[in-house]
Amino acid sequence: MTTHLHAPLARYAARLHASAGDRHHVASPLGAWLLLALCASAAPAGDAAGPDGNAGPAGLDGDVADLAEALGTAPARAARIAADLLDAPHPLVPSATAVWHRPGTETAGLDAWRAALPRATGTGPLPDQARLDAWAREHSLGLIERFPLALDPRVVLALASAVATRISWATPFDLAPAGVLGPDSPWAGRLTRVLRTPAHGHRAWIATTPEAGDVAVHVAAAQPAGNGAGGADTGTDGGGGTDTAGAGLSVVSVAAAPGVAPADVLAAAYRIAAAADADEPAGRRSLFDLPLGDTPLWTLREEAVRTFAPDRREQRHTAALPCWSARDEHDLTGIGFAAAGRVLAPLVGAGDVRARQAVAARYSRYGFAAAAVTGMFARVSLPPLGVARVAELRFGHPYAVVAVATDRRGAVVGPWHGVPVFSGWVAEPDDVADADLADPPGA
Repeated sequence: MTTHLHAPLARYAARLHASAGDRHHVASPLGAWLLLALCASAAPAGDAAGPDGNAGPAGLDGDVADLAEALGTAPARAARIAADLLDAPHPLVPSATAVWHRPGTETAGLDAWRAALPRATGTGPLPDQARLDAWAREHSLGLIERFPLALDPRVVLALASAVATRISWATPFDLAPAGVLGPDSPWAGRLTRVLRTPAHGHRAWIATTPEAGDVAVHVAAAQPAGNGAGGADTGTDGGGGTDTAGAGLSVVSVAAAPGVAPADVLAAAYRIAAAADADEPAGRRSLFDLPLGDTPLWTLREEAVRTFAPDRREQRHTAALPCWSARDEHDLTGIGFAAAGRVLAPLVGAGDVRARQAVAARYSRYGFAAAAVTGMFARVSLPPLGVARVAELRFGHPYAVVAVATDRRGAVVGPWHGVPVFSGWVAEPDDVADADLADPPGA
């Protein structure tokens, strides 16, 4: 079963992976798409919904149409989908988003847009680089050390997203000699051992796809969320204490014949992943419809067995695949973010946009870990040179102190507003206490 996000995300994934080509890489199209969807909520109300209130790019104008094209759906719809995901976090895929602005750049439009963001999206003044890096580490489960963009004085608006996972397989792999990858594999001679599916707990099959022809498919599933066996080792509380039953994560591996374009194999993988938990996956081939013998994708043999299968024809699948890891960065500016920047420009007057994603992943015998941090900066031109006076105030001799209450509750000024609560005359200062020498938590 798929969500409304699957088709738009598959389209965006095709563009992102095409930019990386056929080199070894990993990416999170979702992490990038979520940031674009946050920008979508800044589109003018009439344009954001599309011509029929729910349609895709057709009928939209200018920059909003370009953003809708990147999103693969109408901006208003993308914003709703993003809010649904972010406000109902997955226990095995912790995510975070944030929007920060440089103090002094506040506008009514910026305030209205921030108010329309998902509840889970953090907002506030623009942090320094060290705090941006700390945000990346915290929300990537430590897999990403630094924020993917470097601050400069021109940045007036920053957006960030993070998605991560660290799971253990419900059933770990067995091991096998690398030779089981087959005599035609370029990896068989480079590796010593590879992973082999256990007797139970994994799924594998051969499927026919419109994009890549016949492909080999393997699915490994995580320990279920909240079972205490490592499946939910994400540093989250499983969505704020919500019911996590039925929440899981599967990693789908798809191999096509050598020579099939990576873009076509990835498209097939997205199609298969959409229904990987189906009882009977779409396009599954019967082994009795395939010729016996060897191909680069499989060896098919026949043997006599005792079986209770209704037609006395039993089908068994095993799979061998390598461990892998990847660490990458992607320039996303030209993949939807230039249009997003133009949509945001009226809010802060920034016309120059940079967007980049840092991502890391590791697939091993016992589990899978991955994280991506996507950042977007909106920048203004540097102002002309002028002169500034800077005053450093010194409280170096006795002075007065008044603690005063504030009481603005919505649009109403309460009875406590402006009431002095304590007052004093400071004539005997203290040195900084030892307990105050350490930086505060999270600094």
